[in-house]
Amino acid sequence: MTASTGAPELVVQGNMAKITLRRPAQRNRLQSDDLHALLRHFAQVEADAAVRVLLITSSTQEQPRPVFCAGYDVGGFDDTVHDPHLFARVADTLERLRPVTLAAVNGSVYGGATDLVLACDLRVGLAGCEWRMPALALGLHYYPTGLRRYVARLGLPLAQRAFLSAQALAFEQLQVGGGLQWVLSAAEFDEHVQNLVRQVCALAPLAAQTTKQSLLEVAAGQFDLVRLHQREAITLASADFAEGRAAFAERRAPVFRGQ
Repeated sequence: MTASTGAPELVVQGNMAKITLRRPAQRNRLQSDDLHALLRHFAQVEADAAVRVLLITSSTQEQPRPVFCAGYDVGGFDDTVHDPHLFARVADTLERLRPVTLAAVNGSVYGGATDLVLACDLRVGLAGCEWRMPALALGLHYYPTGLRRYVARLGLPLAQRAFLSAQALAFEQLQVGGGLQWVLSAAEFDEHVQNLVRQVCALAPLAAQTTKQSLLEVAAGQFDLVRLHQREAITLASADFAEGRAAFAERRAPVFRGQ
């Protein structure tokens, strides 16, 4: 094992946190220990109020064709201490994180890893790659929250195609359905991701984080108008909103503090 290979790595730099999947020789396939590491990383990011955006990507060096993640190592299902709800817990925790989350999907993605991508708020894909959900080909009914995310992000027809055919979908098809919001060439990919991280970090964090939660609740049909109005009122009275208006009037970049 080299220094660049192993469990997912978390690096925090100011307002940005970055998690990198680091098993390129195994197509970044996830083991149970990796899932526990992700949960620890998520807890650390959630507790760090300075973090405004979490970027998730993969190491794909020396792969003949880039693979962001090949999903869960199915051998783990034979483990006598296997937790059947672990993967769902990871995806559900990722979806609920306070910061805005960005998946930089720099290779093809398979199985449960597709749900990790869908659990992120913003999703950028590398052109020419593919997406495949083989659960039914393996004899598995997928966990409920994953099905909900598929239908919410892709719409029922594309979710049905992904599951009920088990066929690979081109990233370009996922973009049409909304599963990926951007699909870019290799020449454009890194710069676009970096610019997107900067743009998200520049947003007013209180407004961004509360709006993120409200959008998820509205999409799931579980929103409470009173709670949404309360969040709106909090931002209206916030120092960030006052700073945003002052900066606009003074034609300068705002300095937001999340207050």
